[in-house]
Amino acid sequence: MITVSSLALSRNGRELYRDASFLLHPGWKIGLTGANGTGKSTFFSLLMGEITPDSGRLDRPAVWTVAHMEQEVSALAISALDYVLNGDSELRSIEADLLLAEQDERYEDLANLYQRYDEIGGYTANARAAKLLAGLGFSEAEQQKNVADFSGGWRMRINLAQTLMCRSDLLLLDEPTNHLDLDAILWLEDWLNAYPGTLIMVSHDRDFLDSIVGHILHVEPGSITHYRGNYSAFERMRAERLAQQQQAFEKQQTEVAHLNKYIDRFRAQATKARQAQSRIKALERMTMITAAHVDSQFSFRFREPARLASPLIRMDDVDCGYGDRKVIRGVNFSLTPETRLGLLGPNGAGKSTLIKTLVAELELMGGERTASDHTQIGYFAQHQVDHLDLKASPLLQLTRMAPRVEELTLRKFLGSFGFGGERIDSTIENFSGGEKARLALALIVWQRPNVLLLDEPTNHLDLEMRHALTLAIQEYQGALVIVSHERHLLRACCDEFMLVADGVAQNFEGDLEDYADWLRKWRASQEVKPEAKKDGKKPVTVKAPALEQKNAVAINRELKKTLEKAEKALSLLQEQQQALEARLADSSLYELAQKSVLEKVLAEKAVIDAGLARAEEEWLAVSEAMSDAGA
Repeated sequence: MITVSSLALSRNGRELYRDASFLLHPGWKIGLTGANGTGKSTFFSLLMGEITPDSGRLDRPAVWTVAHMEQEVSALAISALDYVLNGDSELRSIEADLLLAEQDERYEDLANLYQRYDEIGGYTANARAAKLLAGLGFSEAEQQKNVADFSGGWRMRINLAQTLMCRSDLLLLDEPTNHLDLDAILWLEDWLNAYPGTLIMVSHDRDFLDSIVGHILHVEPGSITHYRGNYSAFERMRAERLAQQQQAFEKQQTEVAHLNKYIDRFRAQATKARQAQSRIKALERMTMITAAHVDSQFSFRFREPARLASPLIRMDDVDCGYGDRKVIRGVNFSLTPETRLGLLGPNGAGKSTLIKTLVAELELMGGERTASDHTQIGYFAQHQVDHLDLKASPLLQLTRMAPRVEELTLRKFLGSFGFGGERIDSTIENFSGGEKARLALALIVWQRPNVLLLDEPTNHLDLEMRHALTLAIQEYQGALVIVSHERHLLRACCDEFMLVADGVAQNFEGDLEDYADWLRKWRASQEVKPEAKKDGKKPVTVKAPALEQKNAVAINRELKKTLEKAEKALSLLQEQQQALEARLADSSLYELAQKSVLEKVLAEKAVIDAGLARAEEEWLAVSEAMSDAGA
């Protein structure tokens, strides 16, 4: 058990924790959340014994083995597989001792060492390490390549595999999904759900947290608060707590104002001086409550496109690839202003290749790509931040794009992306990955695109910025194509999915849960391919749900399932709409002091209204399809 009692710690004159107390039981899976700079990494350092608190205690079992994912990986000249095996330090120690014992012919020691080697799974270690790497997207050939041969993002995957290889009692993960695609994240979810030890992790992926953790530690300036439940449950409970705190604050402020009024009025009167002094003492003894504050610093919208056309881009029997290698064949679809498309598919199947072909960054290997004269593409690539001028400031970058626009307008726009104060004039070279990603996104938004192509846009973005991006995309007026590991973003912004796999791109008639099931089957088919080749048999091909459901019974079953999901979505949106309408009916919301809150509620209602309209259309379409099918 991890016991935290009256924990207090300050760093560089800033108080991180004050009087924090809670218990964490063995086997719990815990999400560590909070804004950047509040002390999440410092809490990991406390758990690992690297630092000690200023006061109070943090105790954990001394016999526990702690596995912690480092944020940097050196360019080492050892294979990825060997690097992962190094994660089990006892395994490597026994292997070294075995070599020495064999050389010295110490047979009794050899017997004991081999017994322990068997107990810790030494004979299956290579297979387990290879399975970890395969789950994170490495082929058999890549597992034998040196760590130095991989890019930074892939080295982080190798580092994650090494961390998972450790037979730990306490697993500490800091943003483990940062460099992973959706396939690897789904695999990691399964692995962590089966992990028997205690898990504490920092993540900005709300779906990832929801599917794994049952507890949240929320770090705020001066405090750490424990909540039971997943991230969604934490959000609800925190909102309720803040609402209660705000009520208590307002009540206390009324009482303080009343006391101060009495003191100011009667302090100088001899007959009332004693009563005034007693009220001054009452104020001094009062524990002041702070006002609740949950407003995000990020709030932006995509500017309305200058012109729209339909279709904006059309692909006719297009072959996509690099050089002489065709990655995808026979692509056929059109992008209209109503398109909300999410691309799914295994790592390396060609999702980024398809987007680069849409952008015309790659030449066609066959077929025809037609773009309207009015097409204006906004393209966010995985490595978009690499194209920023590191010697320029955010304001200078935007001024170059809009030299005739007033500086005040540009400053206000960049402020909605969190660039204010000194930061707006600072050179980008010292920015964090998240700040660079925000700036790259802001520059795209400014261009007023009518086709938005996003390839992993949430990398390095925190939860607040991801939420702001989701709201902005929901209101975006133009064609949208997304590749993302952020399931919340895909679920909230996409009306349809396309599966890119086995050299083809086809409509996927299912949701993200169906895709997770498809992916598990596809992985299983890949694992049996080597044996299938030896036997001379053709490898198994896993088809998308739409291609498997041929008979009427299966079609009716799928339609009913889709209708149920549509009804649930419709019901949820109607509840949210009613809740917002109830808030708007409160007359106090229209007071001048509540202007910003009113604007926020109105913006949320606009998003919900639009989502409700789409959900009603979907429900109607499915109902008509069921009627036509006789379901």
